[in-house]
Amino acid sequence: MKNIALMFTAVLLLCTTQNQAQTKAQNNKTMPQNIYQFKVEDLSGKTFDFASLKGKKVIIVNTASKCGYTPQYKQLEALYKQYKSKGLVIVGFPANNFASQEPGTNKEIAAFCEQNYGVTFPMMDKVSVKGSDMTAVYQFLTQKSKNGLKDSQVEWNFQKYLINEKGELEQVYLSAVEPTDAKIVNWVKG
Repeated sequence: MKNIALMFTAVLLLCTTQNQAQTKAQNNKTMPQNIYQFKVEDLSGKTFDFASLKGKKVIIVNTASKCGYTPQYKQLEALYKQYKSKGLVIVGFPANNFASQEPGTNKEIAAFCEQNYGVTFPMMDKVSVKGSDMTAVYQFLTQKSKNGLKDSQVEWNFQKYLINEKGELEQVYLSAVEPTDAKIVNWVKG
């Protein structure tokens, strides 16, 4: 009798533990994350912690030095200078995923951005923004299971991801939408 009671207790405990594990796994799959969980390296090799951006609006953009959209650096910098005191941060991620339009090293990219466009907003280490070697930040940005908003693909250089003050993905704009477009400026102001 004692053995039966012990077996019953063990089975009950096992079932309860499995149910709790399944519930936790389901919550992790459906619960959107936020950008604050990520730490990356900037162009100079220093750690950049997205948690330092809590309470700010963030535009994340994949960049390239030899692209038809490269002049958007100028608009991004102007937007950053105009609104950084009001809580806007622009974060650039150089990527060589499209037609090899970002072939340079981090040092070359930094020099290019500074000399040609006076970029002062944070620029990160060159990464991959698509494919099997996609960086974790872009996995978050492109997968609904992680960002809670929608699935997307990075279509080309200078695609913009708008992150609200809570670190949540709020909107995605393709490369052709310029940084000074009213939709983006109104989001920044709002």
